[in-house]
Amino acid sequence: MNPVVTAVLALGAIGAVCALMLVLASKFMSVPVDERFPAIRECLPGANCGACGYAGCDGYAQALADGSETKTNLCIPGADGAAKAIAEVMGVEAEDVVEMKAYVKCNGNCEKAKHKYEYAGITNCNAANILFQGEWACPSSCLGYGDCEKACPSDAIHVENGVARVQPWKCTGCGICTRQCPNKLIALRREVDPTIVRCSNTQKGAQTRVACGNGCIGCKKCEKVCPTGAITVVDNLARIDYDKCVGCVACSENCPVGVIQRL
Repeated sequence: MNPVVTAVLALGAIGAVCALMLVLASKFMSVPVDERFPAIRECLPGANCGACGYAGCDGYAQALADGSETKTNLCIPGADGAAKAIAEVMGVEAEDVVEMKAYVKCNGNCEKAKHKYEYAGITNCNAANILFQGEWACPSSCLGYGDCEKACPSDAIHVENGVARVQPWKCTGCGICTRQCPNKLIALRREVDPTIVRCSNTQKGAQTRVACGNGCIGCKKCEKVCPTGAITVVDNLARIDYDKCVGCVACSENCPVGVIQRL
């Protein structure tokens, strides 16, 4: 017999045997898949941000399908629409999602913040931070090279005049940007929270003023005017306890440097 024909027949036979083995393996070794999993996964936006506490949308969908006590309202980017759709698949009552928005805890800009040197290296925040925490005099400043902007899947954050700013109407609360900032200046807040402290500097007031004209100076004026004790100055920085806050915004109206801002 022709050697070429022999080789072709041999390969064909091997292929047929392998195909049969795969068919048998798929039949007898298959793992049952909960039919709810693909339906639940279809309800999720696919951001894979981890805001739900799971590795990604697949992990969250699998946890729900497994019948554990996982809540149906953990997908922040999907908001109430995703929670309602998941609840319908699961046959349970829908729960409201606590909508979250990112914000930047820095109020410095090119006019108000001071330089300690001129940086001319790789233009990303992590690289700049390696060299004495960046070029800005404030040790807790936005470095301004836009690592957060590049990572945001919804185009909600942009560097403007040297500092990152969030456009809340675009932000889905996925939290991806918070993991990109080497100075940990980006945080998530509840959408209903009325005010934020746009500073992270814990130096004494005089030092802060030297570094940035827009930094918290720890004067405690906000603390004195708050009627519910919701805002206190700790380590020279104003901090808000939103469980006590009633939204009177007296703190923002009386902040002499405009660090506490109304949303």
